[in-house]
Amino acid sequence: MLLGIDVLLQDQSLQSELTGKKLALLAHPASQVSSQTEKFFHSLDALMHSQLRIVSAFGPQHGMRGDKQDNMVESEDYIDPVHGIAVFSLYGKVRRLTPSMLETFDVLLIDLQDVGTRVYTFLTTLLYLLEDCSSQKTVWILDRPNPAGRPVEGSLLEPEYTSFVGCSRFPMRHGLTLGEAARWFQKNHHLDVDLKVIPMQEYTTGSPGWGWPLGTLPWINPSPNIATLSATRCYPGTVMLEGTTLSEGRGTTRPLEMVGAPNLDTLLLLKNMQRLAPSWMRGCKLRPCYFLPTFQKHTGFVCSGFQMHVDDLNYQHLLFKPYRLIALYLKSIRMTYPDYPLWRDFHYEYETDRLAIDLITGSTFLRNWVDEPHASIEDFEKKQIKDEIAWEETRKEFLLYP
Repeated sequence: MLLGIDVLLQDQSLQSELTGKKLALLAHPASQVSSQTEKFFHSLDALMHSQLRIVSAFGPQHGMRGDKQDNMVESEDYIDPVHGIAVFSLYGKVRRLTPSMLETFDVLLIDLQDVGTRVYTFLTTLLYLLEDCSSQKTVWILDRPNPAGRPVEGSLLEPEYTSFVGCSRFPMRHGLTLGEAARWFQKNHHLDVDLKVIPMQEYTTGSPGWGWPLGTLPWINPSPNIATLSATRCYPGTVMLEGTTLSEGRGTTRPLEMVGAPNLDTLLLLKNMQRLAPSWMRGCKLRPCYFLPTFQKHTGFVCSGFQMHVDDLNYQHLLFKPYRLIALYLKSIRMTYPDYPLWRDFHYEYETDRLAIDLITGSTFLRNWVDEPHASIEDFEKKQIKDEIAWEETRKEFLLYP
């Protein structure tokens, strides 16, 4: 299998299209060339060793170096110490291209490892760049796998809840690669951008890794707390806990796979979940556990919760529904502890007026469903199925891989 960056580096005809042009690269630590099997070779280094002219670079949230641990930790611009080019932050003083940034390049190459979930901000950064380059610059997407695979789950984002963690009418788990998402943006946002997607070669979404080429592509964190392939599978559900007082496992060695909070009866909660919607708990193993976060929520307090295990032979990719599973967990907490302070009101991703849980889920639907005593499993399921079917239909023409 060849990644988009590999295809570009090996295809002289593609390189000839870029000869003589000033190029910029948007990348991060996971932007590695897969064909250099004897060592890790970052895309920036590989391009610098090619005949192409790289004049600047950009880093998304968590930085080009991936060193920013938490949300709302901004990166600064700097000069790359090896190559001597400017590296601009798109998660710092600005989140869009400024006129001075645009002046540095003719073609923007985007080589980011995404995780296939709407709230992961690389998707928003992609849309912003396509908008900023419209009628001005050329954008090439060097495509990479979606480690969450093709399954679709979650309500479509409502337009009034557009934010930096939800830039368009996607479901939570959208099942697109970044190249496919760029094609969707170009048409559905009516963008006059000169866009070219360099597809992967010999890639299929139905491989044993369910979208991730096991054995041929090592896992490199696209951000500090997406530490495993398992985390990308759980993330469409566990990310919702960022908008709650519950821990999503940050400050532990298994962030976004492990959830919980102090003083909760996890065994009782799991029993209630099983009674309410057993089908929402399929596809994975849930292991009751205790953990003590070393930073972020509940630092220094023992949390009772569970870990979602999606890394053994019992894992069933097409049955696993992380969005429904965590929604069920929240519903079980509300039913068991009616006065539990679930929703966290804080400054979240540059938003101060709307609750984080609503921004994350793309509407007030989930929060209202959890809080309403008479809201049923069927009510929730009806909404999800309607939106999921609609999304699967609208994304068909943009898919590049079987």
